[in-house]
Amino acid sequence: MDYKNVKIIRSERRKKTIQTKYVDGKLCIYLPSGLTEAEEKKWIDRMIKKNENRQRKQKLNSDDSLWKRAQDLNKIYFGGNLDFDIKYVTNQNSRFGSCTPENMVVRISDRIANMPRWVRDYVIIHELAHLLYPDHSKKFWEKVNQYKYTERAKGYLIAVGMMPDKNKQ
Repeated sequence: MDYKNVKIIRSERRKKTIQTKYVDGKLCIYLPSGLTEAEEKKWIDRMIKKNENRQRKQKLNSDDSLWKRAQDLNKIYFGGNLDFDIKYVTNQNSRFGSCTPENMVVRISDRIANMPRWVRDYVIIHELAHLLYPDHSKKFWEKVNQYKYTERAKGYLIAVGMMPDKNKQ
């Protein structure tokens, strides 16, 4: 583990919780002061690893990687004919994406970023298809259903509560 950019802060008031945050480029780990040396080392290693994983995921799921993946899917499913802007947004809590065909902008909920790639791909394809078909018409679904994991991804989104289950309505 890399400890050089880590600052350990022990607190008498802290009884059970362990917290991390970045301050001036250092990872500060807040620990209860009553931990044994072995417990403290275990928690420090665990929190460093957790933060490294979080940073790796953030880099992997950046707007840049989203744009690159969307361009790949554009080539595969739309012949590379779509010209659009795409980005993650934090203000979509009840939907997984949205599209404005008039200005060719696609927004993907940041909650999708950490889902399996095949779910992200489905959401991207779904929103890109709206650039051609702004509704959920038969032609729209014919295009979206070209993606072989469409039904699986829809089931996944229903299971995590991000998509209404049409059978329950």
